[in-house]
Amino acid sequence: MFENLTERLNTIFQNLRRRGKLSEEDVTEVMREVRMALLEADVQYGVVKSLTQRIKERAVGFEVSKALNPAQQVVKIVNEELIATLGQPEALNLKGEKPHVLMMVGLQGSGKTTASAKLAKQLRQKGERVLLVAADPYRPAAIKQLQTLGERIDVPVFTQEAVKPPQLAKNALQTAQKGGYSIMIIDTAGRSQLDNALMDELRAISGFVNPKEVLLVVDAMTGQEALNIAQGFRSAVNISGLMMTKIDGDARGGAAISIREVTGVPIKFLGTGEGVDAIEVFDPVRIASRILGMGDILGLIEKAESTYQEAQDTKAAEKMLAGDFSLEDFAKQLRQMRKMGPLSQILEMLPGQMGTVARKVDPRDAENQLKSVEAIINSMTREERRDPKLLNASRRRRIAAGSGKDVQEVNRVMKQFRDTQRIIKQLQKTGGRGNIGRLFG
Repeated sequence: MFENLTERLNTIFQNLRRRGKLSEEDVTEVMREVRMALLEADVQYGVVKSLTQRIKERAVGFEVSKALNPAQQVVKIVNEELIATLGQPEALNLKGEKPHVLMMVGLQGSGKTTASAKLAKQLRQKGERVLLVAADPYRPAAIKQLQTLGERIDVPVFTQEAVKPPQLAKNALQTAQKGGYSIMIIDTAGRSQLDNALMDELRAISGFVNPKEVLLVVDAMTGQEALNIAQGFRSAVNISGLMMTKIDGDARGGAAISIREVTGVPIKFLGTGEGVDAIEVFDPVRIASRILGMGDILGLIEKAESTYQEAQDTKAAEKMLAGDFSLEDFAKQLRQMRKMGPLSQILEMLPGQMGTVARKVDPRDAENQLKSVEAIINSMTREERRDPKLLNASRRRRIAAGSGKDVQEVNRVMKQFRDTQRIIKQLQKTGGRGNIGRLFG
């Protein structure tokens, strides 16, 4: 989401590092460029003005003039002020008597139903007993969609026909209390625009169930309109937090930077894709790191940990580090990596120079290459995957035909595989894992 802003800021800071000591004129010029970068990223004008003013006041002060590396100090100030603008992280309020009721609200098309299922799955993984409530009788197939998602994540869905949403929510709460559920998530109805009927219904539901959290789901693709939507809902119901969806799309990111300062409502979650696992707890420190091109290694590790089976991964990693891995092991690693989410998100999390290089890679091309390699390996027999030396010319022709590729592509995959084995073995001979680690330093 922040790709263009990250590239602009990185260019600004690279030029800044070449200047050595900074005069007030230098800082003014840099702030002008930062201001333009933020405005182009659709950050709200008042937020841009306030943010750049705070940065400039600090950048022309004592902490930069006395710094050994003024440029790095300016980047540090930008990072700190960006974090301050994004706001302090706030966890869900899950204190007090159970079940805790969470209301999901938002306009139609914001991804509210999917967001409800994502949150339900995350809470279930943390040991909560979750009940989903289908309280949107107006949108065609909304109830069926939630039921399908509920089946996928193994979370029950409460429904009732011909019952108004406020009464349905009240009945669901009684069911949750009797059933020993700890969390109840209500997927409320949306509208194509803010209207009195929607707000009256939300107020009525809230009055019946007294929710601990009212989470507004906003589409990051709507840009600054998300600010107006948040303000509109906040004036009618007590919004306690935001979940921004579709941040993996082509949004410029300005709403995520602006919304806390403009509305005072904290972002609590980010929807990072279409899958039910594609949800992140909002962390302003990590988001600021991504924006400034520092990557998000912690987020990358968390993605891997949620995907990989620890024992299996440890065994595979040991074989990989020893250079003693087969095409079968390689295929397993590819499948695990694909489960971590879209490649574009993984590339975005890489830090420093790796991130700069990775952002120049077309994620679609990289994704297609991964699929091509996987198709070629899947067209092999188990014996061939375990012992690539069996792959003579006739077998390679059969694999090419089976995968829909040509023989040259099969040969290229085999060469890349052998080169990887050889490089890892050489690194092991000349210093082991420490040297392998330097590949990523």
